[in-house]
Amino acid sequence: MRTTVINPPGRLPLPPWSELWEAREVALRFGQRDVVLRYRQTAIGVAWVLIQPLAAAGIFSLVFGSVANLPTGGIPYFLFSFISMLAWTLFSSVLGRAAPSLVANQALVAKVFFPRMLVPISTAMSALLDFAVGLALGIVLLVIYGVNPGWGVLLLPVWVLLFVLLALGIGLAASAWMVRYRDVGYILPWALQFALFATPVAYSLDAVPDNLLPVFAANPLSWLMELFRYSLLGEALPPTWQIVGAVLVSIGGFLLGAIVFQRHERSFADLI
Repeated sequence: MRTTVINPPGRLPLPPWSELWEAREVALRFGQRDVVLRYRQTAIGVAWVLIQPLAAAGIFSLVFGSVANLPTGGIPYFLFSFISMLAWTLFSSVLGRAAPSLVANQALVAKVFFPRMLVPISTAMSALLDFAVGLALGIVLLVIYGVNPGWGVLLLPVWVLLFVLLALGIGLAASAWMVRYRDVGYILPWALQFALFATPVAYSLDAVPDNLLPVFAANPLSWLMELFRYSLLGEALPPTWQIVGAVLVSIGGFLLGAIVFQRHERSFADLI
């Protein structure tokens, strides 16, 4: 018979990594359920995954490409905006699904003992599946437009992982706060909308005026977006400090979010 030992938290509430790993099957089940429920009883199923980035790329192409005529470094604007939206959709999907996950599964959280952190973490699975479908279309567009990403494409999984880690870090903290304050659910969409335009998704940093460039360049999402486009569109590799900063911010953001989550976890069953 297996014995479960529950240790009291230390001064720094680090997540129980070993428990999370041992219960990874739970996360897999949550992820599978999320995928099934997301596309159940939909007429076009997984095609919805492609509609959002395609529609956004079309609108951005009209407004920023045709009307504003923003520079994209010689990349066709529709392709530029579609690839950018792939990265943004991955980030916003992981964050947007992780944040309300505890409240959405309140019956399980309140009655069943398991590492609660697996609930928001498992939401990344469906977001990554959506991303894979969109990436397949992105590759087709690269071929159609004749854009060769070069050897930088080999680093794409690294940038994807950093996007997911940063989104999960924020999502873990947001999910813990949402248990106590449902206001988070109202604030988050506005914050994501603001971040969309504060991040070079529909434009490149070259289009930002010099007096505002330091502000936009200080956004960690800008670093990740530039790295993502480097791998798929063959743009110039960002400076080393941005690469190092992207790695540190993503990993640090995930750890900080996990610590915030762990600090609040003991009160979930009472508050949810």
